[in-house]
Formats: sequence, structure tokens, C-alpha cells
Amino acid sequence: MRHIVVVGGGIAGLGAAYKIRRAADAGHDISFTLVEKDERLGGKIFTDIAQDPDGGTYIADGGSDAFLTDKTAVHRVARLLGIFDDETGTLDESKKTFIVKDGRLVEMPDGIMMFAPTKIVPMATTTLYSWPAKLRMALDLIIPRKVRWAAGETAHDHDESLESLVVRRMGRECLDRLAEPLIGGVNGSDPKDMSVAATYPMLLDMEQKYGSLVRGFLAQRRKVEEMKQKYPPKPGARPRTFFSSFKLGLQFVTDRMADAAGRDRIRTGVAATALRRDGDRWSVTLSTGEVLAADAVILAAEAWATEALVRESEPAIADLVATIPCSSSATVILAFDEADCPFDKNWHGILTPAVEKRSLTGVSLMSSKWPDRAPEGRVLVRGFLGGPRDQAVLLKSDDDLIELARTQMVELVGVKPAARPRYAKLFRWEGGMPQYTVGHLDRVDEIERLEAGVVGLALAGNAYRGVGVPNALESGERAVTKVLGDFGIALAEDAMEEKRVY
Repeated sequence: MRHIVVVGGGIAGLGAAYKIRRAADAGHDISFTLVEKDERLGGKIFTDIAQDPDGGTYIADGGSDAFLTDKTAVHRVARLLGIFDDETGTLDESKKTFIVKDGRLVEMPDGIMMFAPTKIVPMATTTLYSWPAKLRMALDLIIPRKVRWAAGETAHDHDESLESLVVRRMGRECLDRLAEPLIGGVNGSDPKDMSVAATYPMLLDMEQKYGSLVRGFLAQRRKVEEMKQKYPPKPGARPRTFFSSFKLGLQFVTDRMADAAGRDRIRTGVAATALRRDGDRWSVTLSTGEVLAADAVILAAEAWATEALVRESEPAIADLVATIPCSSSATVILAFDEADCPFDKNWHGILTPAVEKRSLTGVSLMSSKWPDRAPEGRVLVRGFLGGPRDQAVLLKSDDDLIELARTQMVELVGVKPAARPRYAKLFRWEGGMPQYTVGHLDRVDEIERLEAGVVGLALAGNAYRGVGVPNALESGERAVTKVLGDFGIALAEDAMEEKRVY
């Protein structure tokens, strides 16, 4: 029997474990042991389910709270687990987004796609941008391409930073007021270093195809509208929203994956401390002093942890993984009495640009974004701190960060100054967000080339081919395909063309 050790119990590691279990159930002579350093599973997916003192339940996601509906990996696994009907979309009747400008909230103009305007009147009337900035953004329609690609070239061949692309096409104010907090914030990245080819290659494709980002987004908008007309929602069908989750929070899917993979093969509170080649096999030393023998190892941990583990056996891979920087962040969840929140609640989020120089980088109104996340009469909000723009704030104590978030909720959102939270919880994510800097795809290509030559070793997680939940899940599954392929084992499910399930 081939035995695989999976290091890391986030969705990448659990995706690998669940796929190994499916392969074993299909008749392949394989098994696994998964080790996770924390006492809980889920990694950056952490749903806290807490009771209000006066009754009712809070469902609070402290890490990722959603995945892109258009990406099929989570839907596919949810169907395999029999929990697809437990998925939920956002409450889109209240999906406005606000941007902080000079300490006040300005609604994101209608027609904005990512950071590009596609409607004239909302753009002309918004106070988010100055008139010189609006005119500068309009120049995107006539500014020539940076370069015309040669035949066969792709975005990968013409990588540049987000800052470079946005300032070049649409001006500095477009970057500072929207692109930086929205695109950079979602990816936990600094725009001056963030690789467009690795994160949003379609932006570079748009410039090539249309000669303009605005024209590219206009074409995309027309396509979306045409698809809506061609395929109208079926009566009684679940409303389709941009983001999806589960009724009991995103951790619901990782918990069910762990159940299906087999919790008897999963060990929590135990870290992998060393990895060595042992002839044609591997040995994994644990923090308990125990050594696990394995035919293959899947490293589904953070980039910095993976680098340390492979340093002895595969120094060339370690050197490349070490070039992927990671930033830390924190999330604060607070619940207030509705009476202490005398503000309009018809919105999902607030983004704070770096130029505002605030510690709170963003706010989500969870009780308006998702159904049934807070008891009646309570308002559930989530604040974000840290990231590449402000690592120093994370040196504060947990209590200080919670109070900092509460104070900023008073200043920005309109919570009453004397209000105290009914529920408060801080989540720290140390080195949890990899930075896809310019040239990231070249580094990952080389990591994968080297990895392909090492029998029984595969890397997985959000540090390589996408930071989103579906990307991380798929990375774990690909890692299983790789290590089993090293032993001549082909899985039937890999031979089947993945069908769209939503």
C-alpha cells in the first residue's frame, strides 16, 4: 500500500486528503495521514458559531467568507459530499459598496467593473474622483497599447505591476481611490509589486484585444447582459450571486471534507518539523518526536513553512519558495445591538484606501451580506487590519485591536460611541497571505518544473496558482494527481472532463 503524508489541514490539504480517500474507495491501494499544527482544521477558513447572551446564534467567518460562484471546484466537491443544497448566495438587494474619502463614505458608482467605469452618468456625478481624474480615466479610450504582443505571446510574457498598469492606463487617482483598496485589498497585496499576469491576466488581454481597459469592460458587460437575456433564471431557482458560501459559514465545507476523508487519519495539534529523503521513500518528523514514513508527501502549508521543510532535501525548490513573500493580517468580528447602529444597513462593504491612512482597511456588514448570520435585533460587522500596508498595527494586543476596530466602526460606520459589542472575536493570520509579485508565474513554473523531477513530492496551497478558496482546493487535488502519477497510478476522475455544476 502506498502511504501519503499530507502536511496542512486547510482546504488544500483537506482537498488532497478527500481525493486520496475517493481513490482508495475506488479500489486503489493507497492511504494517507494528515497532520495539522493547529488544534482545528480549516486553515484560513474559520467559522465561529457563538451564542448571544439573550438567545440566538452568530455565524461569523473570521477568514475567507466566500468563494467566486463562477469557479466550480467548491460546487463540485459540495455535490460529492451531498451538501450542495446547503450553499447560499449573498443578499444582493443590499450589496452597495462604499469607499472612504476624506473620512466620509462615498458610494461606489454604478457601472464600475473592478476599477473601470462603464456608465457615463454615474461616473460624471460621483464625488469619488476629482474632475481631472475623471478626464484622465477617459483618456484610456485613446492611449495606445504599451506594446503589441508578438504572435503566440500571452499576459505571462508581459507581466507588470498593478500600479504600473492602472496608472499607465487610467491615472494615479484611479489607483489610489479604488484599484488599490479593491484589487490590492482583496489579494492582500501592495499594488506596486502585485503581478497582474498572476492575478488578473484578463486586464492585459483586454488592453491587447481592445486597446483600452474601458472598452474591454464594456464588451464584458454587454456579454454578461446578453447571457442573462439568453439564459433567464428558472422559476424557483436559487438566485445566482457573484459570491457563494454555506448557510452555516464556509467552514461547513471543510468540516464535511474532513468527515468524508476520515478523521481517524487526521491529526491536529501536531506540526511537521522536518522532511527528509529516506532512500526511495520520505520521512516526516513531527513535533511529538514521532517520525512518519511515507511513499509521498504533499506540503499544503504556508509558503514560509513549506520553504523550511524542503530546505534540506530540495534546496533549489526552497530558494524559489522563499521568494514568495507573505503578509500577516487580522480580522475582528463585532456584534452590536441594532439600537446602537442608527445607520442605513443597505450595503455589504466599505473599502479604505491607503491614502486615507487608517488602520481599518475594510469593513463587511455580515448581517446584511449573508442571510441568518446574526440574531434578530443584532448587527454583525467584520473589520480588517494589517496587510502589506500596515504590519506594525498587528503588534498591538488582541484587546487593543478589538477596541481599535470598534472605534473605527464608530467613526466610519456610525455605531454609537458608547456602544459595546455583544460579541467580539479576533482572528490573527500570521504570514497567511502570499504576495504574487511581478514575475510570480515564472517562479511558479520553475518550482513546478523542479517538483516534477522529485518522485513523491508535491506542493499545494494558495501560494502558487491562485489565492481563492477554489484555487486552493484544486491545488490539493492536483498534488494528489502528481504524486500518484509518480507511481503510475491514474485516477478515473482525472480522466473525466469536469462538468460545470452551477
